[in-house]
Amino acid sequence: MMVQRGMEIAENRPFSNAKLGVLILLGAETMLFAGLIGAFLVYRMGNVTWPPLSHADIQLPRLVTGINTGLLIISGFTMFQALRTIQLDKVKYLRYYLLFTGALGLLFLVIQGSEWIQLIGKGLTLQSGVYGATFYVLIGCHAVHVLGAVVWLAIVICMSWAGRFSSVNHTGVETCTIYWIYVVALWPILYFLVYFA
Repeated sequence: MMVQRGMEIAENRPFSNAKLGVLILLGAETMLFAGLIGAFLVYRMGNVTWPPLSHADIQLPRLVTGINTGLLIISGFTMFQALRTIQLDKVKYLRYYLLFTGALGLLFLVIQGSEWIQLIGKGLTLQSGVYGATFYVLIGCHAVHVLGAVVWLAIVICMSWAGRFSSVNHTGVETCTIYWIYVVALWPILYFLVYFA
């Protein structure tokens, strides 16, 4: 009787411990990025010309990054579809959506890395003043989070192939989806702020 009552209470909880943990993590991440964005805005508003004259000839790759932004947004959609398919107990489709999402996340990182290589070749480095430092710290911090999301997704993919998820047991997919969509939603803000400011 007590066990049955405990199970009913657990089923009626609005959040699992895992979801609550991810939401707390996202609260901390939001504070981190709010601080980084605030620092960027202080430096940006404190300079009459942006980029500074020393970097005026360096153009950020807006078009390529815009396309890359589209890829990341599509990955948010495919991740959401992965969650929907497991809620409907379609495990086979879950795996396809997860793999496609992971491929898009990796492609985003590869394109961003190639952009950085070109920018470094043109003289925009972390040590090249406030402009370079704020660019790489802000954009790099997001890239680290995308990499973390890809690693997390890889673990979820392995768990899906091991048959660990079903329509009643998919907390791992759900928490990964929450984090992935957060990282995806954050990127357009950073893109427009840094590339068009």
